[in-house]
Amino acid sequence: MPRPKLDHFDLRILRALQRDSSLSQRELAEKVGLSQNACWRRLQMIKESGVIEGYSLRLNRAALDLDVVVFVMVRTRKHSKAWLETFRLHVQSMPEVIDFYRIGGDYDYMLKIVTHDLASYDRFYQRLIEKIELETVTSYFAMEAIEEQRPFPIREAGQ
Repeated sequence: MPRPKLDHFDLRILRALQRDSSLSQRELAEKVGLSQNACWRRLQMIKESGVIEGYSLRLNRAALDLDVVVFVMVRTRKHSKAWLETFRLHVQSMPEVIDFYRIGGDYDYMLKIVTHDLASYDRFYQRLIEKIELETVTSYFAMEAIEEQRPFPIREAGQ
């Protein structure tokens, strides 16, 4: 899909929605300096172009007793398409995994896990390794979330 051409009003819309996707049409138009109709038309174009994939809600982990964040690094000797599909489906079936990447470097995959406590992380770990052959699984426990879920750094072309 070709990258859509977005002007400064479109980028203002995206920045405003990243900060607060619950803005009403009127509030969004006021924030970006457009009429409601012009803002609505631009928003529709942005959605149709595929830049906006959906809307989500940011939750407070501590309020939900989700105190443990673990970055799990996985190395495997298997690199076939079939193995990756099996691994992908296995990982996606685990609700504790909130981010999942194939990476370059010393490891092949990185998972970000959010869970209640060490015992629930251990249960996750046991489920992770029980069905899939993995060479190495290394866990890094976050001590403090300095900043999470930051907005994308949207910038003008040429910046």
